[in-house]
Amino acid sequence: MDAVRLIVTSRRALAGSGEAPQTMAEAWQAQALAQAIGSRLAVSGPPELRGEALGLTELAGRGCGVLDRPDVPDTDLRAAQLSELGDARQALMYLGGLLGEVGIALVGIASSADDEATYWQCMEAIDAADESRDRVLEMLRRLTDRDLGEALPEREAG
Repeated sequence: MDAVRLIVTSRRALAGSGEAPQTMAEAWQAQALAQAIGSRLAVSGPPELRGEALGLTELAGRGCGVLDRPDVPDTDLRAAQLSELGDARQALMYLGGLLGEVGIALVGIASSADDEATYWQCMEAIDAADESRDRVLEMLRRLTDRDLGEALPEREAG
C-alpha cells in the first residue's frame, strides 16, 4: 500500500481510538510508519533528503521504543504494509500532520494519567513525535529549496 493511504488509515484509527491503551497503540503504529517511510526515503528518496530521512528513522524508532508494541499480528502493522512511497512531498505533508496529531493525543493521555509510568512514557513519546515532525518539516523545506533552485535558472533564461 502506498504511504499516503497508510497515513490516512493511521489518522482515522488514531482519531477513532478511545481508551489510553488504544491511543498509545495507534501512536506506536504511527511512529513505526514514520520509521518505515524514513527508511524508504533514506534508501531511495531524493538525495538531499537522505540525511534527514536517516534521522527520522532513528527518532521514530525511539518513539516506538518508549511505547509498548501493540498486540497485533505482523500483517496488521501498517509499517509492514508499506509497498511504495509515492510522491515524497505529499507523503511528508501527510506524515507531518499525523505526527502532530500523535503528539496531541499523547498530551491528552499524559495529562489524565493515573500512574507515573504512563505519564513519562507519553512524555518521551511526545518528544519523539515532535522531533520526528521537525525532521519531516525540514525535509519539506529542502524539497521547496530544491524546487526554487531549479525554477530560478528557468525564469532568468526566459
